[in-house]
Amino acid sequence: MALNLSILYRGHLASCNYGCPYCPFAKRHDSREALARDYAALERFLAWIEARPTDRFKVLFTPWGEALIRKPYRAAMIRLSRLGHVGRVAIQTNLSCNLDWVADCDLERAAFWCTYHPGEIPRDSFLDQCRTLERIGARHSVGIVGLREHLDEIEALRAALPPTTYLWVNAYKRVADYYTSEDIARIVAVDPLFELNLQVYQSRGRACRAGEEMVTVDGDGAVRRCHFVRDVIGNLYDPGFEQVLQPRACSGDICRCHIGYVHMRDLDLYTLFGDGVLERIPADTPIRAEAQQRLANMMLP
Repeated sequence: MALNLSILYRGHLASCNYGCPYCPFAKRHDSREALARDYAALERFLAWIEARPTDRFKVLFTPWGEALIRKPYRAAMIRLSRLGHVGRVAIQTNLSCNLDWVADCDLERAAFWCTYHPGEIPRDSFLDQCRTLERIGARHSVGIVGLREHLDEIEALRAALPPTTYLWVNAYKRVADYYTSEDIARIVAVDPLFELNLQVYQSRGRACRAGEEMVTVDGDGAVRRCHFVRDVIGNLYDPGFEQVLQPRACSGDICRCHIGYVHMRDLDLYTLFGDGVLERIPADTPIRAEAQQRLANMMLP
């Protein structure tokens, strides 16, 4: 039976060219040896995908740090996008690289999850990069961490982006009761789905696609159900690894990140995001109404 699997790939890369104060990988550098190890692991992963043309895959690169400043990752985006059995290849990125290469991707399959980091790049420079993606015709969402000191910046970014570009805001959850009701109203006016992200979901025992329809894979091929459940359930490169793919209830207590809770079945966020689950682009629906309905459903006994 052919696979139909989404893979979140996070290799050995653990470096970034930005210095965001909330990130443990800020301004971290990989040695040449570490980079060589990561590139070899990436090549192994690409070859594995290429060797399974009867299966269907979607891939999201979720590196610790910034990958697109590295040529092998740019080449990987192009390479995977040109495979007929890869329905989507997306990557989380700060957009700090030259983007001319994006035109070499199959733009029906490539997509970009782009994050703006105030203090690391001028807003106009980031917007120029977004305009480049627009000009090329590349699917992309744009987002920002919802720090209160950045609320004016968030609103300015929304005003400068095309109305068709979804701007998501990641809730800052490290401080309890961080937002006032006025803060939340301002952010919801920018991101109609913000209140979904603001939740800390009680997840233990709840049904999830993770481990069945979606897995995470590290540089050594270890397969986990998601980034937030550390138990290894198999290895991608073992013969018959497919045997590990089965329905599983979540074994974690809470789920607070979009790339985790989006796969929880009872939230039905696959309907909300459609083909844009991996790159965080909602389907063409009245997303504010959809978000309110889901929030209401969560309050039901």
